[in-house]
Amino acid sequence: MPRCAVGWHTAGSPITRDTYHESGNEDGFSRRGDASGFLQEIVSGAHQLRADEPVDVGGGDAAPGPYDYVLVGLGACTSMTVGLYARTKKWPLENISVSLRHSRIHAKDCAECETKDGMLDRIDVDIGLSGALTSEQRAKLMEIAAKCPVHRTLKSEINIRLRTAPGGSLSEGAQTKIQSKPIQTGK
Repeated sequence: MPRCAVGWHTAGSPITRDTYHESGNEDGFSRRGDASGFLQEIVSGAHQLRADEPVDVGGGDAAPGPYDYVLVGLGACTSMTVGLYARTKKWPLENISVSLRHSRIHAKDCAECETKDGMLDRIDVDIGLSGALTSEQRAKLMEIAAKCPVHRTLKSEINIRLRTAPGGSLSEGAQTKIQSKPIQTGK
C-alpha cells in the first residue's frame, strides 16, 4: 500500500494545550517539528495526535500514517452517518463495523472509472451491519453510507491551495495553520 512520503519529526517534548494556545492557533491544526524524520506531533482543538510512516519507508511506525488518517476519517464518518440515520428512523441497528483499504490500481483495470490512463487511488470499504434489520433497511443504510460528508468530499473535485506564508509566518486569517520550527535542545 503506497504511503505519503512527507513528514516531520518532533525531537523535543510533545505539543501541549499551552503550546497550542501560544501558537495563536485556536481554530485549526498545529504541528511542530524539524526535518530530521517523519514523526509528527499534531494538535487539533483539544486533541493531541501523532502521525508517522512505516519502518520500510524510513519512519518509526510510532503512529498511524497519513493515509491511515484518511481512512480513519472516512470510516468514522461512514459509521456516524449510518448510525445517525438508523437512530432517526428508529431502526434496530445494533452495531456498525467499517473496514477500509487503500491501494493504487491501473486505471485500465477499473471498468467503472472515467479515467483510463495511468494509476488511480482505490479505497475499498466493507460495512458490517448487525441487528434485526430488513433487507430494505440494510440496502437503505448502504445507500446512506455513500452520502457521508467525508465520502462526498473525497469523491468531489478538491481544490487545495498551497501558498508560502509571507515572511515565514502564518496568516492570522488562515482556517488551518501548520507550524514548523526546529525544536530547541537547550544548548
